[in-house]
Amino acid sequence: VQLQAFGGGLAQAGGSLRLSCAASGGTFRSYTTAWFRQAPGKEREFVAAIRWSGGNTYYSDSVKGRFTISRDNSKNTVYLQMNSLKPEDTAVYYCAAGRPILSAQTDNSMYYDWGQGTQVTVSS
Repeated sequence: VQLQAFGGGLAQAGGSLRLSCAASGGTFRSYTTAWFRQAPGKEREFVAAIRWSGGNTYYSDSVKGRFTISRDNSKNTVYLQMNSLKPEDTAVYYCAAGRPILSAQTDNSMYYDWGQGTQVTVSS
């Protein structure tokens, strides 16, 4: 499946942004879809995932309660609603699709399709 991520930009601390990840050549219903992010000089880290089966959602501790991942099957699009943004949320955000087992879904090597990344910058 081909993924295209968009919706990043500049926000102030405490503000909101919504990222979108559109899929073509496949359907998100067949994949677990996740968002990862990578800040300069840091490793890529897991942010959130929505399971292909059942649609359960999972979040990293750093974004839990502030970010929401959702999926619109009719539009074949996954969203990441980011509220109460903090400067430490600044990173390039990537969407990814795969079929990881539950215990491995935070491992970026378990995903085989990736979007191109979208920059999120949060100013203090």
